[in-house]
Amino acid sequence: MAKYDCDLFVLGAGSGGVRAARLAAMSGAKVLVAEEHRVGGTCVIRGCVPKKFMVYASEFAHHFKMAEGYGWTVGESRFDWPGFIAEKDKEIARLSGIYVRNLQNAGAELVHGKARLVDAHTVEVEGHGTVTADKILVAVGARPWMPAELPGVEHAISSNEAFHLPELPKRIVIAGGGYIALEFAGIFNGLGVDTTLVHRGPNVLRGFDDDVRAHISDEMEKRGIKVILATQHAAIEKTATGFVSRFTNGHHCESDVVMFALGREPYVEGLGLEAAGVKLAENGAVVVDDYSRTNVENIWAVGDVTNRINLTPVAIREGHAFADTVFNDRPTKFDHEMVASAVFSQPPIGSVGLSEADARHKLGKVDIYLARFRPMKYAFTSSAERSLVKLVVEAATEKVVGCHVVGPDSPEIIQLAAVAMKMGVTKSQWDSTCAVHPTLAEELVTLREKYTPQGLGQAA
Repeated sequence: MAKYDCDLFVLGAGSGGVRAARLAAMSGAKVLVAEEHRVGGTCVIRGCVPKKFMVYASEFAHHFKMAEGYGWTVGESRFDWPGFIAEKDKEIARLSGIYVRNLQNAGAELVHGKARLVDAHTVEVEGHGTVTADKILVAVGARPWMPAELPGVEHAISSNEAFHLPELPKRIVIAGGGYIALEFAGIFNGLGVDTTLVHRGPNVLRGFDDDVRAHISDEMEKRGIKVILATQHAAIEKTATGFVSRFTNGHHCESDVVMFALGREPYVEGLGLEAAGVKLAENGAVVVDDYSRTNVENIWAVGDVTNRINLTPVAIREGHAFADTVFNDRPTKFDHEMVASAVFSQPPIGSVGLSEADARHKLGKVDIYLARFRPMKYAFTSSAERSLVKLVVEAATEKVVGCHVVGPDSPEIIQLAAVAMKMGVTKSQWDSTCAVHPTLAEELVTLREKYTPQGLGQAA
């Protein structure tokens, strides 16, 4: 008689949990997966995928303007928000169904309901009773953080609700300066919404390269987004015509919708982790080692709940490494170095490696190569938009340690830059690559003159 009901119990059917569950089940293990919402997790249901559809939809207005410069006569255009939302939801349902089928085809059993640990080997699933498990994987992701003490916060929405607004607002205020805030600012602005972005910091995208941060802020304003820095909400008041956002600098702004994108926090509430003895960090993240194992011997965690690098492909690779280590006898660590990221702002950003500031702090002397230019795509238009490419190179070794691109197709470009940098490419090797002309990407391999930031002089 088996000691436990299953070999592996997975909390969460998002990208990381599903990958781990499938591989474990395919190894012959008996696997149960519990999901309290729809299968697919943040990325498929309320994140990357629907957001990218919204970005695509919002870019057409910009394309229509550009088309006129190329000789096209563009007639009256009208955007059907309810029609778009219906098509988006249809595709999300299809993708969620694929996740379900993949789990079932692998031999894993799916249970709908919130799971809570009773102890290190016992899980209670709401509406389904308790299950015992030899091993447990926590893959529940993260949730939007909302400032609970802010007066009027109940009038605001998070990014979750932004995917399901019953109608497109005429005016929106978005609080935040991270990638989610920037992406939704571009989306709503592109769809014709009067958009204001409010961020408490001195510039947007904390953690990114400073030249990228300044550049994207300027480019967003050129697109018509009002960017207000160094202030935050003091209160939100409901009025007969919408909402009034009152800021700490004494100013205010009226809108139809107020959206908070102030970051995300690990979703550990109500999971019973303390009952199992699982250690949490101060920010609520599950603490794990290089193999995603917690302090409890039979419990692991992957994805955003661990707050390492909160990206879908990272969660998938962590889940894969867990399954290889625990069920396929192939101890595997996922290497979190040189992970590329994209911000689907308008214009978009691609980034991999160190920012200039981080490189100077960690490596000492670095060489900077930077260019700003007008994209060829805008040659026949009145657009003042400019692109940016930047390389950060460790001076002593010539190793390329940072690559940052802002402009058309930059998320596509950065993927292959990441391949070269993961292999340790040097600047001379980078330069030996022949350019593909005419492209924006060729600017990366034609950067020859070192760039000296203002104020640093030759000693930099």
